[in-house]
Amino acid sequence: MGSTKQQLKTDLAQALRARDEFAKSNVRMLMAAITTEEVAGDTPRQLSDAEEVDVVAREQRKRRDSSATYADAGRADLADKEAAEAEFMARYLPVPLTRDEVTELVRGEVDALIATGETPSMKHMGGLVKAVNAKAAGRAEGKVVAELVRGALTA
Repeated sequence: MGSTKQQLKTDLAQALRARDEFAKSNVRMLMAAITTEEVAGDTPRQLSDAEEVDVVAREQRKRRDSSATYADAGRADLADKEAAEAEFMARYLPVPLTRDEVTELVRGEVDALIATGETPSMKHMGGLVKAVNAKAAGRAEGKVVAELVRGALTA
């Protein structure tokens, strides 16, 4: 069992003792998502810590997207609920990189490409995005990475 799932179990016990319905429902939702991922596929398996964090990040992204959709539809009550759930889930994720830190990672990868004698162009975008995402280790959103790489290649 990964550390995220263990932390969720501990937090569930605390939420039950404190009769915190919001925390209880969110922790249970995250535990269900992790369990679903564990039994997906041909054979059940234990998720690594990184895989558990990926599941939590995916669930958080879903909540953010839902919040934006509800807000666009004029349903502020549901948008607020989804936003609060996404904010709650952030406590189980590593601290995200700032835009400046991601820019530094992009600059480093572009410089490494230049050091190999290549001239950076849009044909390198996929490889650069992949390399930056690997270094960011899930601490940066893919949209932001792609945007900054595109900016570095077209500048």
